[in-house]
Amino acid sequence: MKLQFKQIVTLIFSVFLLSCNAEENGSAPAPPAVNPPAVNPNLPISGPINYLALGDSYTIGQSVCETCRFPEQLKESLNAMYGVSISSKIIATTGWTTSNLLAGIKAQALEPKYDLVTLLIGVNNQYQHRNFSVYEKEFPELVTKAIELAKGDRKNVIVISIPDYAYTPYGKSVARNSSAMISAEIDQYNKFAENYCNDNKITFVNITDITRQGLENPELVANDGLHPSKLAYSRFVERMMPKVKMALED
Repeated sequence: MKLQFKQIVTLIFSVFLLSCNAEENGSAPAPPAVNPPAVNPNLPISGPINYLALGDSYTIGQSVCETCRFPEQLKESLNAMYGVSISSKIIATTGWTTSNLLAGIKAQALEPKYDLVTLLIGVNNQYQHRNFSVYEKEFPELVTKAIELAKGDRKNVIVISIPDYAYTPYGKSVARNSSAMISAEIDQYNKFAENYCNDNKITFVNITDITRQGLENPELVANDGLHPSKLAYSRFVERMMPKVKMALED
């Protein structure tokens, strides 16, 4: 019995010595590894976004600062949401009709590389009293071109309705008793565009109602008394963002 006890004590002592010796030699068992927090690799957008804005004075942002126009505000919102590099290009000039925009796009010889294309055009067709048949012919051509530039993906094209300038100080002064007629014609253009987009599975965003608050809320009108202000454009972007998000993440 005493011998057995001595053997047990010797064994325990030997294990203790081996353990101490291992620590001295730096070969102690390593502590359990602590894994770093997992990083989600499935971010909605992982690469840069190429954005193309097509239009007229409403796209170029007549009478507001460069960063106030809606394409720049949209770019800023996308950067805040996704934290990725965003490059943008604007093809738009004050006074452009659908015919002018078609010619402007052709002159640029653009590559079909865009992840997002917005199109807002038609007010100058109405303002310059162009025959409505011109818009009926050229608006579909512009949408087709926008799809082509959006890498052939129609879901990445967003058409924006035409603002109603009858609800601005300038519009009221030049229209006099014709404000209702201007609004009716703007509605005609927008209805055609919306129906075409619905029939062809193109996203259509209506912002016209925002601009029809221009007389009761002067802050929605730029200093020229005609074009949308920075505030109005920010509301455009708020209206657009859910559709843009769906387009980019789909």
